[in-house]
Amino acid sequence: MKSPICDMLGIEFPLLAFSHCRDVVAAVSRAGGFGVLGATVHTPDTLERELKWIDDHVDGKPYGIDVLIPENISTSGEKDVTWKSLEARVPQEHRAYTRDLLKKYDIELTTTEVAADQPQPFDAKTAMQLLEVSFNHPIRLIANALGVPPKAMIEMGKKHGVPVAALVGAKEHALRQVAAGVDILVVQGTEAGGHCGEVSTMVLVPEVIKAIKPIRDVPVLAAGGIMTGRQMAACMAMGAAGAWTGSVWLATVEAETTEIFREKMIAASSRDAVRSKGRTGKPARQLRSVWTDAWDRAPDSPGALPMPLQSIISRDAFHSIDRAAASGNARARDLVSYFVGQGVGLIDSVKSAGAVVQEFKEDFAEAVEHMNALVAE
Repeated sequence: MKSPICDMLGIEFPLLAFSHCRDVVAAVSRAGGFGVLGATVHTPDTLERELKWIDDHVDGKPYGIDVLIPENISTSGEKDVTWKSLEARVPQEHRAYTRDLLKKYDIELTTTEVAADQPQPFDAKTAMQLLEVSFNHPIRLIANALGVPPKAMIEMGKKHGVPVAALVGAKEHALRQVAAGVDILVVQGTEAGGHCGEVSTMVLVPEVIKAIKPIRDVPVLAAGGIMTGRQMAACMAMGAAGAWTGSVWLATVEAETTEIFREKMIAASSRDAVRSKGRTGKPARQLRSVWTDAWDRAPDSPGALPMPLQSIISRDAFHSIDRAAASGNARARDLVSYFVGQGVGLIDSVKSAGAVVQEFKEDFAEAVEHMNALVAE
């Protein structure tokens, strides 16, 4: 495989797998792809344990980490914002709406006690501490989403000889990232799970490649709804150097997702993955549920709060929902949800992460063979 991504990351197949689960990261890298651990939910101590585990189980294969440092957040410019201080900012109207919604489905809303000094969600200072921990391990990539990485992050990558990737959802975002000095662009279409824009992968990838070509040679990873090797091959035919994937790993046996959510994934169609502000305060694609409908469609909805306040509400709500569903509350299943892309309609079973990588390789090879046959004719 002659892709600049393979050379940059030391891999044989340019398939990158974003996951919050260390088991998925290690399995994908062992199989010849490149696992990327979502580190945003961690503290420096928990990340150290996770990375040590990956080091012990990845068979010396390369992997990376992903952090989330939003450029635009309601607490921008404020210092030392804690989770506790944000809790005090959540309007009682939103608390009551959440409590009453769950009560309709026989779910008791319980709160998780946090330390007085626990940083706010998506805290930039914490993210930089996570990077410092990560560079004590043999990581081969650091990635950031929701804006241009801080200058210190890019400089840290250069200091350690580790490429810095950034996710973009629009051409203008890509141009800013190239100007800032990132090494890899993850060009993510609206089909993607999690935070995403409004332009499709098929349109966005060639648009970005065309826009950045006169400026600087930056490899592009296509992202958004990519669940098969054929889709990966199609994106590379458009000029991408590989694929960045996420949702496909949620249906693997190693994933952090619950059995109930995996069952809902298998039953879902592409139309069941909707963009909603109901989980984080920014548009993020997730499996449609009573929760998304309540925040986006209900006439009595108070409207989602800006990031990170909506995350304060949703964290406890989804902990309560998942516990209720796991304990046998059948009605709670209607609220079970998670971030997932429109490619969910292609999921028909739960497999191991290694098997998914192998399917990607075989599917990719068949697509290339098919294209070569067409050219020969």
